[in-house]
Amino acid sequence: MKKKLSIIVLSTALLYPSFAGAGWNPMPSKAVSQQKIKNSEVTRTIATFKNNFPRLKIFFDKAYGYAIFPSVGKGGFYIGGAYGKGEVYRHNKLIGTSSMTQITIGPQIGGQVYSELIFFKDKYALNRFITNGFTFDAQVSAVAVTTGSSLDADYNNSVAIFTRAKSGLMFEATVGGQKFTFTPLY
Repeated sequence: MKKKLSIIVLSTALLYPSFAGAGWNPMPSKAVSQQKIKNSEVTRTIATFKNNFPRLKIFFDKAYGYAIFPSVGKGGFYIGGAYGKGEVYRHNKLIGTSSMTQITIGPQIGGQVYSELIFFKDKYALNRFITNGFTFDAQVSAVAVTTGSSLDADYNNSVAIFTRAKSGLMFEATVGGQKFTFTPLY
C-alpha cells in the first residue's frame, strides 16, 4: 500500500510540475495582493492636500500616523450612507488598508464625493484605529478644507480629521457616525 501511494504522489508531482516547484509562500494570498497597494489616486490625493493646504504639512511631519481615503461617496434622502476605501500609514510607511462606512438619519438630500484625511497624534490613537471596529461618533467633527481656508484645526482626542469636497452637492442636518475597519499588510 505504501509503495502504491508513493508512486501516485511521485506521478502527480511529475505530471503537475507547478505543484512540485511552487514552493511555500508564508504570506496569505490577501497580503500578497496588497503588497503593492499604494496607488496613484492615494498619491495624488496626498499631493493635493499638501499643495493646496500648506498648513497641513506640519500634521504630515509630526503625526504618528494617518489614514487617507481618496474618494468617499456619500448620498442620502432622509436616510443616507457613505463608503470609501483608503490606506493607513505609520511614520509615512504604508501598514495596511482601511474601509469606512457611515449611516446617517435625518433631513438630507443629494450626493457628493469627498476625500478624507485622518491624522493620529500618537501611537495610542493609531492603535485604537487599527484594532478593528474603530468608530467616530456624531460628536467628532471634521474640518472641511477649502482653498484659502485658515485651517486653525488641532487634534481632538489625539485625532484630527480633514475633508475636501471633490464633487456633488449635499444638504444635511444628520446624526450618524463613521465606522472603520483595518486590514494589515502582513
